[in-house]
Amino acid sequence: MASVDGFKLLADAHDYLRTVVRGVPADAWGNPTPCAEWTVRQVFNHARLDQLALVMQLTDIGPLSDPFSPDDAVGGDPLADLGSALLTATTAWESGRQAEFVPTPMGPMPASVGAAAGALDAALHAWDIAVATGQRESAPLNDELASGLEDIANQIVDFVRNSFGKYGPVVEVGSDASPAAKLLGFSGRNPAWTPAAP
Repeated sequence: MASVDGFKLLADAHDYLRTVVRGVPADAWGNPTPCAEWTVRQVFNHARLDQLALVMQLTDIGPLSDPFSPDDAVGGDPLADLGSALLTATTAWESGRQAEFVPTPMGPMPASVGAAAGALDAALHAWDIAVATGQRESAPLNDELASGLEDIANQIVDFVRNSFGKYGPVVEVGSDASPAAKLLGFSGRNPAWTPAAP
């Protein structure tokens, strides 16, 4: 991670998530997503709560519900609710910028590494929402962000998959696949996923 700025990755991934949520059509919150049995609404709520859960040891405030059984926060302005969560997460990671290590749910680590973990979560779920709501072309997971997330994915995805079962099995992609496709496949996502026909 020495050559990757985790704080920049976090800012870029948060921007991606905001862009995708802004683009969700009003009638698409119930759409299926690449996260098995989860709708766009559930992925959104999970994503915003995950950002808070990752910094709860820095803020001493946990998310208001379990990110894996999230309360619904899609109301009149989901973008504002998301913005509040992202600001809390960013501020918390920034508060540890000068520390050697900060506490996280995955154990002590430099804040820049924790911020990168938050970026990975935000970017993957932004992609989930994008492909579930017709934004695959207008809001793709770009290769620059995906390449930046490769190191943190290699550090934590297998640990989380093996310890908590929270990532699906690796989806094999070709050696000539794009950085985004490789990251998605490694995280258990099929880069070619499309919603099933009704």
